[in-house]
Amino acid sequence: MHRNWAGNVGFSAARVHRPSSVQELCDVVGSAARVHALGTGHSFNDIADTTGDLVSVAGLPPVIDIDSTRGMVRVSAGLRYGEVAPRLHAEGWSLPNLGSLPHISIAGACATGTHGSGDANGNLATAIVGLELVTASGDIVPRDDVQACAVGLGALGVVTHLTLRLRSTFDIAQYVYDGVPVPSDPATVEELFSAGYSVSLFTDWAGHSQAWVKGPHAALPEAWLGGTLADGPRHPIGGMPTDNCTQQLGVKGPWYERLPHFRLEFTPSAGDELQSEYLVPRERSVEALAAVEAIAERVAPVLQISELRTVAADELWLSPSYRRDSLAIHFTWIRDEAAVLPVVAAVEEALRPVQPRPHWGKVFGVPGAVLVDHYERLPDFAALSRELDPHGKFRNRWLDSLLP
Repeated sequence: MHRNWAGNVGFSAARVHRPSSVQELCDVVGSAARVHALGTGHSFNDIADTTGDLVSVAGLPPVIDIDSTRGMVRVSAGLRYGEVAPRLHAEGWSLPNLGSLPHISIAGACATGTHGSGDANGNLATAIVGLELVTASGDIVPRDDVQACAVGLGALGVVTHLTLRLRSTFDIAQYVYDGVPVPSDPATVEELFSAGYSVSLFTDWAGHSQAWVKGPHAALPEAWLGGTLADGPRHPIGGMPTDNCTQQLGVKGPWYERLPHFRLEFTPSAGDELQSEYLVPRERSVEALAAVEAIAERVAPVLQISELRTVAADELWLSPSYRRDSLAIHFTWIRDEAAVLPVVAAVEEALRPVQPRPHWGKVFGVPGAVLVDHYERLPDFAALSRELDPHGKFRNRWLDSLLP
């Protein structure tokens, strides 16, 4: 049985295809009764499952076509960020932001609304200016209606290529502060997350925390917000090897070697884990954090680490940060569903007053009927899905539970 990266999801598909050409992909999609795209398998739920055929675009010819005149790049959907970024840097370009892991595929990350951090940075899909997908008929269709299609959940077709907006390459340094507590007032929230181009606060909700600040600073103070500069490299999870993590201690380097937390050549995060994440309105950050603090005695025993980040608002229909600046509250759990799922339900109940939007690729239990209230364009997306896929070739149980 084919499984996801974490091993907690076993796919129902009878066959897994890895076509080596776009035409072969079109033939697979066109002839299948049911089919769904599979990225690098870093989702923790069955968003990519199907009773038909799974198809990976990782075997398509690698394309990294930079248009320096327009400041854009056309890339193969199955390429990983860690494979594309060095080439962009070598040509004097960068992407606006990166996620924690360079291991994830560009198409899969964008389709699920995956993000990095930074008050001014939208999620990774906000870099898309156009995409090409294979629809249910097996035809290749270019789409420039990015607001509708960028976060597509695999419901519209199989993406073959994306065109992304670029910016000039830049260097950045990464600093870690030990002991910065979870903020409890709006002023501290603002000071913490505005301190760099990208900022993450890691906490175990039991008194141990680290702030990772990535920015162009020449130097930072020894003490800040109750924490002190780390005297050596750190891993977000205590006891894990720091060699897995990107360079810290204020050593400047290219954007793609600092914005992710983990190096491409190593196992990211813990490796043996489950994950959940919820994006809440930025202006209600203090309320949301207090709600999690209130159930910390339930969260901490099944948690490896939690990460807090900010994401800028966007106009992408199914983006968890659609039209609201957001605080993302991420949980890396132990890999024990029986122990974790009741705590996930408790977190969702605690956050319910602040309208949490779950990350589409993580473990969550918020029902589709509730999410419709959180996403005003969900009915429009469902209509577009029916237009492009009238017979439900790309649908699965997960999508059926979500789309009206």
